[in-house]
Amino acid sequence: MQQVELDYLNGHSGVVAGVDEVGRGPLAGDVYAAAVILDPKRPISGLADSKKLSPQRRENLYAAVTENATAWAIARATVAEIDRFNILQASLLAMQRAMEMLKVPVDLVLVDGNRLPVWPYRSEAVVGGDSKVAGIAAASILAKVARDRAMLDLHAEFPQYGLDRHKGYPTKYHLEQLARHGPASIHRKSFGPVKKALLQRQSTAG
Repeated sequence: MQQVELDYLNGHSGVVAGVDEVGRGPLAGDVYAAAVILDPKRPISGLADSKKLSPQRRENLYAAVTENATAWAIARATVAEIDRFNILQASLLAMQRAMEMLKVPVDLVLVDGNRLPVWPYRSEAVVGGDSKVAGIAAASILAKVARDRAMLDLHAEFPQYGLDRHKGYPTKYHLEQLARHGPASIHRKSFGPVKKALLQRQSTAG
């Protein structure tokens, strides 16, 4: 992974931050992003795309990153912001907030995907970056673990949707519970399945 970072630096040494987001697809909950500056003197083995890791492995790597990274930050954009701006813009906003929270000068920011936030940093978008760049993989792990923990907290408040099972993603079970109970404040009203459930609820009430 480090070779990709070096390629993007064009042979110049410097401080590299990796940035990734988690939670664009779910019907419920905030979208999370993380920014990580890894310490080359304290390498972390096993970093990979968070989606390809078991929950326990993600937790272990979360601890390793937060203990060994030079700097790290986790930020989010709320459900209200997702509905107001759209999910892409909310994701970029969460990334921007994560970078602002780092408070460490960087020479380059490598961002997973093909879109970049509007910010003052020299940056490059890396498609599939969470499988290519260690810093991005670390960011994906932090964002994923933080979001999953938040969804478990929401499950305690809204147990009827089974958020502990699917973390807000549009599984068959989630859609069934959404139709049965109607959307809650944690649901993204601008997303099609939530709109549909809300309209059905209003039609039944009317």
